[in-house]
Amino acid sequence: MVVLAVRSRGCLLREHRARRLAPSPRSIEREMNGAFTIRRADVGDAAVLARHRAEMFRDMGDLPDALYPELVDATRAWMERGIPAGEYVAWLASPAGSDEVVAGAGIHLRPLIPRPRGRRGIERGPQGLIVNVFTERAWRRRGVAELLMRALMAWTRENGVTSLVLHASPEGRRLYERLGFEQTNEMKYVGS
Repeated sequence: MVVLAVRSRGCLLREHRARRLAPSPRSIEREMNGAFTIRRADVGDAAVLARHRAEMFRDMGDLPDALYPELVDATRAWMERGIPAGEYVAWLASPAGSDEVVAGAGIHLRPLIPRPRGRRGIERGPQGLIVNVFTERAWRRRGVAELLMRALMAWTRENGVTSLVLHASPEGRRLYERLGFEQTNEMKYVGS
């Protein structure tokens, strides 16, 4: 898993580039009037969000079949609490004119300990951890993940999220780099 990050006006992504890469919601709505409709998820979508998360980990080879039901149940319960609490915001995509959910993407909002933001100020957060970017197999390579990411990035810009990070699968890395994410120095402890 490759760790990528984007920070507005930070060393990883300049703000002017972030504005260019994450269009305003109005332009996203125009794009959505074509092949896909993007909508905000609500607590009633917890089951589909949980299944997407489990499928994503299964696709990456990180989830054995025996643990699949447990992850779905635990994630659904977390979503049922996290969405109303404002800790998790997600978007779902459906083919235009259909209610079938074919993809989703979410952001786990977490507080930051204040830290320097370049040499011009203090970053106070929140930080957005982008998670659960998943497209059903039959709908991949049609641009839906990019639409979801652009909607997510526009929302974070408008809601004061000062830092975005994600863990990229090999399949998603090209999309994230195209959107302005860059590899960072983050490390992960894998000990006992």
